Order: sequence, then C-alpha cells, then structure tokens
Amino acid sequence: MCRLFGLSSAPRRTHATFWLLDAPDSLSLQSLRDPDGTGLGYFSADGTPHVDKAPIAAYADRAFAEDARQVESATFLAHVRYASTGSLDARNTHPFEQDGRLFAHNGVIEGLDRLDDHLGEDRALVRGDTDSERFFALLTRETRRHGGDVAAGIEQATRWIARNLPVFALNLVLITPDRLWALRYPATHELYVLQRPAGGPYGSRHLDHSGSHGRMRVHAAPLADRPAVVVASERMDDNPDWRLMEPGELLQVGADLHTTRRVVLPDPPAHPLTLDDLRPAAAASQQAA
Repeated sequence: MCRLFGLSSAPRRTHATFWLLDAPDSLSLQSLRDPDGTGLGYFSADGTPHVDKAPIAAYADRAFAEDARQVESATFLAHVRYASTGSLDARNTHPFEQDGRLFAHNGVIEGLDRLDDHLGEDRALVRGDTDSERFFALLTRETRRHGGDVAAGIEQATRWIARNLPVFALNLVLITPDRLWALRYPATHELYVLQRPAGGPYGSRHLDHSGSHGRMRVHAAPLADRPAVVVASERMDDNPDWRLMEPGELLQVGADLHTTRRVVLPDPPAHPLTLDDLRPAAAASQQAA
C-alpha cells in the first residue's frame, strides 16, 4: 500500500535527508510489486511550498527517485505511491499542492463522477486524474468556506465523502509551513503518531527512521537536541511510544508542537469497500508492501 510520512519540528527548522525508494534486499521483498511514484514536500524559510517528486514509469524516473534528498523545513511530507487511480506521471504523484498547503493520501475513493459534480467549479483545482487530488480539492474548498480552518475543512470534506461515496480508506497527512494534520479513516489502514522528545527515548540520539519494507528512510541529526512529532503508515523504529491512531481520529500538530486529537468520524462509511470490490489495480495498490 502507499506509504505516508509526516514530520514537524516547528517552530524550529530541521535539516533532514530522505531516501524514498530504497531497493529491497531480500528475495521475498523483491518479488513484491514495485512502487509507482515517490514524492517529498517541504517549505522554504519564507513559507514557499516545494514538491520534489517523480513517477516510476521508466528507469530514469527510478534513478531520480532513489537519490537522497537533503532539505530543510519545519514540516515535511513524504509519500511512496502504489497507483490505484490515474496514470504514471508527475501530475498524479503525491504530494499535491493547493492554496500553499501540501497533501498526500493513502486509500481509495470511488464514485468520482459524483465527486466531480459536487466539486463544480472547484474541479479546476485538480490537475491530474487521481481520487486523491479530487479529495484534496474538496478539502481545500471546505477550508476556504470555513475561513481557512483546516481542521474544519478536513472534517466537512471527509464527512461528505463518508456519507455519499464508496470508500476504502481516507488516510491523509497535510502540512503548512508550521502545522501538520493527519487523519485515519476508517480502520482499513494503520496510521501511527510518535511524539518524540529531543534525542528520542534515550535523550541523545538523532532521528534515523526506516520503514520495514525498505521503501522509505529518514535521517535528521538536529533531532538529537530538539523535539518532533512524526506520523507514519508504520512504526519506523523501536521507540515504544508509537501510538496507533484511532479510526476516525483527526490529529493536529500546532506551530509549537502542541498536539490535539479527536474522533471526527465516529461511524463507518455509508458505502464501505472491501478489496474484493476494487478493480485489480486498485486492490493491488492497497496490499503492496
């Protein structure tokens, strides 16, 4: 399935190195499906969003994606894509940018014609073909309608989708220059949060996270002496403080790393999808390691 990773060290900016497409070492992992794209989102000191991403449609794309990315930001968003909707090109590769915010999604939404109708003129926010970017467009519109309140935008957008469209999963991470939001819905895919003190559990270590399936690694030496909040699709180290988010839980990480959480979607989707309901490509995208 797609891999999500978000990190905030706000208000302090942090140098970090990301490897988003390491080749698996074991034969068992090599037999699994390869990813279809990788992307990294972050912000410059003046708040300008940056997205560094590539589809994996050719050898040259893979070579680009395997290079380490060294960037500085107070918030980061990384994504490894297994395509469920949309072709393999840059416009369909996460993260996406709208209204100066960066967004990535793990899951599947169907009924896209109805979603397009609901978006109306805001469909113009969507440049690609994916359900994920349409989802982001609805969230962006609802955020605008609520005066820039991102949490309210997420809540309204996801409630509408949960009531009206077939849903497999809506897991998301969204960042601004100094804030982060994450949602897990429903219980289909896991999403974990780690409130990491400076130096980690031993008080003296940098951050060095690695996904168990060899697709994403993150190294940040400055986090040896400053705290951070991390959100990821899996526990990425042996820290005992990783917490599995509840289904329907919306996490907010403020500009001072203060976190709040509440369940905004207490009920299951009105039209839940199972793997058997999905097209073969979409089903494969939700199971790949």
